Order: sequence, then C-alpha cells, then structure tokens
Amino acid sequence: MEKLTSWFKQLAAFSVTQDKEELRLSPGNQFKNEESTNERLPQTKSAKVRQIFRQMGTATVGILGNFTSRERPIYRRVWFWAGLSLGGGIVAFSYLISTIDRSLPDKSELQTVIREQTLTIKAVDGSILQQQGEATRESLKLEQIPDNLQKAFIAIEDRRFQQHGGVDTQGILRAVVNNLRSQNVVEGGSTITQQLARILFLKQEKTIWRKLKEVRLAHKLEQELTKDQILERYLNLVYLGSGAYGVADASWVYFSKPVDQLTLPEIATIAGLAPAPSAYSPATNPTAAKQRRDLVLQRMEEEGFITDAQKQAAIQEPIKLQTSLPKRLQLEAPYFSSYILQELPKHVAPDVLTKGGLIVETTLNPKWQKAAEAAVTKTLENQGRWQNFKQAALVAIDPRNGEIQAMVGGKDFGKYQFNRVTQAQRQPGSTFKGFVYATAIATGKSPYDTYVDAPFVIDGYEPKNYSESFRGEMNMRDALTRSVNVVALKVLLDVGFEPTINLAHNMGIKSKLLPHYSLALGSNEVNLLELTSAYGTFATQGLHTEPHGIRRILDRKGEVIWSIDAQPKRVLDPTSSAIMTWMLRNVVEAGTGAAAQLDNRPVAGKTGTSDEARDLWFIGYIPQVVTGVWLGNDNNRPTYGSSGSAAYAWHEFMEVAVEGMPVEKFPERPKLEGRKGSIKAQPIKGRKISNRPLETSEEQEQQETRPSRRRRSSYQQTDDNSSSESPRRKRRNRPRRETTASDTSTVTPVRVRRRRTSESGSSTTQNSGNSPAPANSSAPTPSWRERLRPRN
Repeated sequence: MEKLTSWFKQLAAFSVTQDKEELRLSPGNQFKNEESTNERLPQTKSAKVRQIFRQMGTATVGILGNFTSRERPIYRRVWFWAGLSLGGGIVAFSYLISTIDRSLPDKSELQTVIREQTLTIKAVDGSILQQQGEATRESLKLEQIPDNLQKAFIAIEDRRFQQHGGVDTQGILRAVVNNLRSQNVVEGGSTITQQLARILFLKQEKTIWRKLKEVRLAHKLEQELTKDQILERYLNLVYLGSGAYGVADASWVYFSKPVDQLTLPEIATIAGLAPAPSAYSPATNPTAAKQRRDLVLQRMEEEGFITDAQKQAAIQEPIKLQTSLPKRLQLEAPYFSSYILQELPKHVAPDVLTKGGLIVETTLNPKWQKAAEAAVTKTLENQGRWQNFKQAALVAIDPRNGEIQAMVGGKDFGKYQFNRVTQAQRQPGSTFKGFVYATAIATGKSPYDTYVDAPFVIDGYEPKNYSESFRGEMNMRDALTRSVNVVALKVLLDVGFEPTINLAHNMGIKSKLLPHYSLALGSNEVNLLELTSAYGTFATQGLHTEPHGIRRILDRKGEVIWSIDAQPKRVLDPTSSAIMTWMLRNVVEAGTGAAAQLDNRPVAGKTGTSDEARDLWFIGYIPQVVTGVWLGNDNNRPTYGSSGSAAYAWHEFMEVAVEGMPVEKFPERPKLEGRKGSIKAQPIKGRKISNRPLETSEEQEQQETRPSRRRRSSYQQTDDNSSSESPRRKRRNRPRRETTASDTSTVTPVRVRRRRTSESGSSTTQNSGNSPAPANSSAPTPSWRERLRPRN
C-alpha cells in the first residue's frame, strides 16, 4: 500500500509540473527556442509517465500508454481512474478483512472444543456428572469413531474435504447447479470446516455478514488445525436432532447403542440428519429419513467408500429405531451437582456464567459416591422401615484438604431436591458434646478429671440422662463414652459459653449458636456438612480446612479462570486434638458408636440423638476421611430408632471407601502431666444451683416403679448408650424381664414413661427398662421390634 501511495504521489506531482510547463509554452508566451522546446515536451512527459507506470507493472503501461494526452486534464485520463480504482479496491478489501478479523475470536480460541451456553460438571476422574445447555455427553477421539461413519459425513456434507482450504468453490458451484436443476435446495455449499466455525463461534442468523465471518473463520481453522482435528470436533459437536449433540449422542438417542455397534444403514441415517435434523428425523418423519439415508448411501458408493452390493443391501433394510433419552439428561450425584451449581456464583462473575462454555472440575470420587448412595439406600430399606425414619443424608470429606468426596442429600432427588447435607438445620444432639469436651481439654483439663453424675438443677434447668439413672462420680472420658448429659452440662459450666462457641465456630460450625444451658446437649441447630467438617479438625490434629467441592473452573479455551486455594488453619492445639481423638476412639471401641468399628483400622467418632429420637447422628473419622450420617424425617416426626443405625450406615459406606487405602494410625495420647491450656476458661455462675444427693441402688429401683413426674424445665438428650432398644411414643405390649429358677422375686414389667423434656415443651417417651438387668437374671426376652430387625 505504501508503494501504491508513492506512485500516485509521483503521478500527481508530475501532472502538476507538466500542466505548468504546458501553460508556459502555450500561444501568447514568448520563448527563445519555441520549436526545440515543443519537440522535447512530449518526449520528456512520455518518458516520465512510462517510468512511473513501469514500476506499477508492464501490463498497466501497455494499456494506459496510448491514452496519455497533454490536451486533457488529469481527472479525465483513463490511467488515473484505473489506477485509483485498483488502489481503492485493494484498500477496501484490506479494510474489510481487518474489520472481519476484529470481530472474530483470537487465535488461541480456535482450539475450542465446547459450544457456547454449555456448562459441564466433572468428577475427580474426569467423568461427567452433569451438563447444561447444548452439550455433548460423550466426546470421542477420531479413532473411536467408525471409519464408515466418518466417510458417510464426508460423502454427504463435504466431498472435497481433504482437498479444499476451508471453502470449496467447486462445491458451491456444484450445489448451485444441482439446486437449479431440481428447483429445490438439495445440496449445500458449506464445508465441514465452515459448519464447525458456525457451531463454535457464530449464531445461526442468515446474513451476508455472518457468511463472510464464517468463510474467514474457516480459513483460520484450516491454518490452525489438521483435517483430523476439524473432523473430530465436528462429529462431536454437530446437532443431530432429538436433543443429540454429536454422533455418540445420536447413536444412543436413536438406536440405544454405542457408535462402534452401528450398522451401515444406521450410520447413513445419522449422517443424513445434519442439514435439517427435524425434517429428516426417523422418529418424526420416517419416510423423509429413509430417502435421505438412501441418498447418503448413494453418495458413499459414488465416492468409492462402499460397494454397490453394500449399498443395495443397506437400502433394503428398514429403519429400526430404539430410542432413549440423551445421556446428558442423566444426572450423576444430583445432590452434589446441585450444590456445585449453588457454589458457582461465589467464584465466577455473572457475565461469565451467562456466556457459558465452562468446565467445572470437582472433588467428587465416583466410587465413593456409589458406595454412599448404596449405604443410604440399604439403611432406609432395612432400618428405616421399622424405625420410622424416611430420610437419610451422608457426606464424606478429606479433612487434610477439605475436599468433599461423596454427598447424598436424601432418598430420591427426583422427588425431593432438598439437600439435607447443606440445607437442613437439625439439632446435633450429643455430637455437639465433642466441642464442649474439646474446649475443656484445651483449657488444660485432664480427661481423668471427675464429675458427679447426680440430679442437678441450675436456674430451673434440669438435664436428664437417657437411662434416667445416675452413675455417681466418673471421669470426663467415661462420661463422653457413655454420653452422660449431666456431666456434659457441668463441663460446659466450667469452661463457659463463649470459649465453647468460639471453638465450635473456628472448627467449622457456621450456624448461630446461642449461649443456653442446653447448648451442651446439642439444642442449637446445625447442618451435616458443617458438623462433619468440624469433626475433621480432630483428624488433622487441630488444623481446619474449609469444605469445598470445586477444584478448578475452566473456560472454553481450557484456561483456568478460578482455582481453589484452601489453606489449613490452626484452630486447636495438637495436644488437645490428640487427646480428644483418644477419647472419641473409646466411644467407638467401648461406647455408643460400636457399630462403626472397622477391621484392623482405628476409628474415632460420636453418636447423637436429639429429643424423641427425631435426629439420629454419627460423625466418625479415620486420619484420611471424616464422614457424617444423619437419619430422620423432614416433618420432624419422632422415630423409633437409635444413633446406632447411623453408625451402621457409616460402617456400610466406609467399608468400601477404605478399600486399597493404607492404614494410618492416630497419634498416641500425649502426656497429661504438666499440660498448659491454650484456651482460657470463662466459668459460668448460675443464679440458683441445686445438687441433690445421689440415690442408693434401692431408692433408684423404687424410683423406677413410681410414676414419673413431668418436668417442663428439663431438656433431655436421648442417646442409645445403654441399650439398642429405641424409645416409643405409644404404649405397646411390654417385654418382661425373665427370672432364673433361683430367683423368687416377681417379674417386674418394663414401664414406658412420658415426659416433657425439651425447652419447647415437646414430649418424649423413655424406656425405663434400659438400666442393666440384675446379675442373677437372664437376658430379656427380645421385643417384637428386635425380632423384626433385619439380620444382615
């Protein structure tokens, strides 16, 4: 362009000079040597013009040399307008190309393999959990696509695919001729490369501007990608009707089989869908679909891809459909996927989400997810049926990095989208005692510090134990193992509300905790995710990492636009954490969590049962995994169950999760002598405290035969620390304690008591027969519920 401009400047300057010279030599001007001057002028002028045009091209000089004339002004000379038109055309073409290029994606985006308006959520192994928008569920490598299927698309869509550079001029002319002959649109001129450009980067609007961009993009794609790469992307992205994107989806949607099992007639049917999927769909228009299929077979035979015999045999075959829903509509781990969708706006701007084309790499372990779903289903079908709970939830987290590796938010996502892992706020019951005792240990207390388990009232609040009996003096470790409520409250009074609440929040509890006496027994509502994550702090010796389900988010170009940077935070000193793990191990080995034991592997955890067994919990961990289980009803109805059922579900899941996982030991219990606390206690002083003396064994036995009194100001945390028999809400036939031949006493019936125990005034049913049987008596006769318990 610079040379062209220079030539025009020379021509213009020379023309002006010659015009002045002509004026000087015109009649009326006097020159000394007029004749000689007039003779030189044409020669000088012609030589100069020819010199300039020689630079512009010999052909131009040949054409324009005959038209040089000194009599006509410059704007009337042909060579001027021809040169100006040529230069203007070059400038205009360059400007058009640059304008188109500015509206196209940059070079790096040409490697894109994902449509816009799509969202793909992947598990940790790369498998797809969920897709939204115009998505391809199965993305195949070219070598996985049958050769005949590749050739079928080439034969019907782009015969000269291997020869052209993105745009096929011959193909366009051939399509025009064929369409004119048939007086209908029977063939298109767009190449496979142009179609890919339109799929990935352009809208479907029918405008000249869109077509120009399509052509330019096709050229760019041919420069950046190989033919195999172009064909692979096209076959994975082309829309083929009925919600199918790509040949793998189409094979499943129309014939319910993978692509490598397709027959030649089925291959031709799929290949014929691309121009107009709705018009040629075998599901809605079988006649047009067969005609289109036969045309594909004919083109394949013309191109030498199949023989005439193969074509004739395929044409004779009817189209046999076996339809299925697109695989992209099938959801894997739906509760987890819905949780991820709710988390996305926290990490990605709204405009990026709207644009789409994102790939979300999550932390979910598909093997563990299947084990979690199986454990929940089995527990609901077995224990839930006779213990009257209809919902369950489970979540597993790697406490070392906070990654959520399995999540089941309920029984049936199709009916109940409510996620009980993240959205249900429930009373944690005795599982909250872990934070109370952890605070006490962190203040410097020893697990062997003793408290008296006896009737106790503070400011009108009186806790009750599950067994409705008292054990007298006992240390903190034994009180936690047996889930004794009175001791838990006394420990809370010694350490204070604020230190306990602060530690629980630092360990991962996000819900609001109120400073009430019932805090020690788990009256404040939390969700399963935060409770499980908080217990993971014990597994990592006091380090807490926020739970999360997303590792990275990638855009259409494969570039990372967000990644997790989860840094563990010290929230509890290692010594206190190790002591708590030692205490919680005893809960599993000798206490209420016995059902959670794993062979040759240490387990620590805590059970919990809220008022009237409305919530059944077990939160347990090994050094590599912390898992939480909740059982109950959405309508908060009481159950007949126990937290042992939650421990059973935990065990069912963990048996699969630990397969192939190396056995790691918990740290040894630290030395208890000379410890200094890392938290300062803030003891609570009640306005009115009443300590009643512990009754003798004879008085307790008499108390069990007396009618119980209703105490409205008490809150009882029920936990199955004494018996596997669950509380009942109605009187039923009571099992009787059988006596041996040497026992002359009468049979004492097991009585069912009702008491208003919660602060809200709800009533609970307690079985006073849960106290240990006399030494000279045999085991109690199993109740009808015990006899119906599934034997697995």
